[in-house]
Amino acid sequence: MREYERLQVFHDRADAGRALAPRLAEYARRPATIVLGLPRGGVPVAHAIAAALELPLDVLIVRKLGAPAQPELAVGAIAAGVVVRNPEVARWFAADPRAIDAIVARERAELERRERLYRAGSPPLAVEGKTVLLVDDGAATGASMRAAVAALRALHAARIVVALPTASVEACEVLRREADQVVCLQTPPSFNAVGEWYERFDQTTDREVIESLRAHRVAAPAAP
Repeated sequence: MREYERLQVFHDRADAGRALAPRLAEYARRPATIVLGLPRGGVPVAHAIAAALELPLDVLIVRKLGAPAQPELAVGAIAAGVVVRNPEVARWFAADPRAIDAIVARERAELERRERLYRAGSPPLAVEGKTVLLVDDGAATGASMRAAVAALRALHAARIVVALPTASVEACEVLRREADQVVCLQTPPSFNAVGEWYERFDQTTDREVIESLRAHRVAAPAAP
């Protein structure tokens, strides 16, 4: 009970970002450092962090690969052309690889749609040689974050810092092996879903993502 009493339930994603920002204070206003939020739910968290630390903000689009007939079960994830599979789940569907291929193709198309929508023709922030604060609203399995980390490695980021308000112990253990640093406010011993650690956990819309990116560009025109 004492351990649970120390855990925080965030009001919303912006509140989670404000709570997480002080743990990342060493990166504030650092040259060659950027904040990337995972759409859609990670963007409001990343927006609050980028504003507090006075850093550039962008998105890194990741799509979960939901299992056939069980879309909430993550077989893996895809980001920037990199597919990461969750081996413990993927092996259940090894006998039907075409079904997984179809899911990858569908999510790749959705990823490309969101790229066009969010960026509106603007190029993504360059990550080569940069320190990247990679932000989401939480992690249950870590599959989306793993895909994002793998994509950033392929794009030659200099340092990858995974930043999460809340995550499972298992997800953090996996991510610590793949990222350069993991900053997580809390790892509840019993973790069922990210949403249980938020009072408000409405689905973030595409419009909210676009508005967050636009608002940060206006508020921080001289960001390094």
